[in-house]
Amino acid sequence: MKKILVLHTGGTIAMKENVLTGGVSPDVANPLMDAEIQIPENVELLVEDIFILPSPHIMPNHMLILKNRIQEAIKAGVSGVVITHGTDTLEETAFFLDTTIGEQLPIVLTGAMRSSNELGSDGLYNFESAIRVASCAEAKDKGVLIVMNDEIHSARYVTKTHTTNVATFRTPTLGPIGLVTKNRILFMQELLPTRHLDIATVDGVIPIVKAYAGMHGELIEALAHTKVDGLVIEALGAGNLPPQTLAALKKLLIQKIPIVLVSRCFNGIAEPVYDYSGGGKELEDMGVIFCDSINSQKARLKLLIALNYGLSAKELVTFIHN
Repeated sequence: MKKILVLHTGGTIAMKENVLTGGVSPDVANPLMDAEIQIPENVELLVEDIFILPSPHIMPNHMLILKNRIQEAIKAGVSGVVITHGTDTLEETAFFLDTTIGEQLPIVLTGAMRSSNELGSDGLYNFESAIRVASCAEAKDKGVLIVMNDEIHSARYVTKTHTTNVATFRTPTLGPIGLVTKNRILFMQELLPTRHLDIATVDGVIPIVKAYAGMHGELIEALAHTKVDGLVIEALGAGNLPPQTLAALKKLLIQKIPIVLVSRCFNGIAEPVYDYSGGGKELEDMGVIFCDSINSQKARLKLLIALNYGLSAKELVTFIHN
């Protein structure tokens, strides 16, 4: 018998629509707790309401609590974990767990785009699918997964792409790594191995700044006069910035504040290609760290994890690059 730990955290999957106002909000009781679902015959569910929060309320300290609870469950011998979560920050919680726990056992996150009493509600189906994936042998050593709308995505690359569509979760460039069918769980891609860092704290202030045409350095200049522990920049194209930002960036770098750069583009990777003022080559030479394959919200968490683990400056660069 496989024991699957289910951790409910809240989100639309645990909410109801008010028929009078149309507003969606948490119900008095989590509807998933009493829902009738079909689970594999060899599976026993251990269910906990660990949080009841809309996902914009989820903070890194909540992610840390989830990590610690999962590690306790691993020691207790559970076979897998399913986490129900609001979709707004689901990819960040999944990435945090993937970066700190990794492949120790199947960890699957799922959610819903329509609340439990809305027409076409997708929550129960996604929940059942997540349990099926977490309990299948093929999910082992795949890292943390997100299962929604019959697709299996890697936490490392997936992102929310639509405000309301049930097919909101997409993986840029690579696509899903697997599918949930009526009778089978199919995995079609393997991921490259990455380093995982087990941390005990999530301290640090790391803002995200998005580049745009006509950008000057005032905002970055202001950050240089505040207490920040790092900065993530969504740069233009392959990794370029307007030259008016360079002076302010240099002030942060002189203070030994790590600056991580990603592209604001949906597909492709950031890399130091262009050799002009503000181009990627100059930024890398200045000490800006290129993070080539994840988005800004995940790069922020990766930098936060690295700083709390206490990596040296050289180790941090290698960790962010990979």
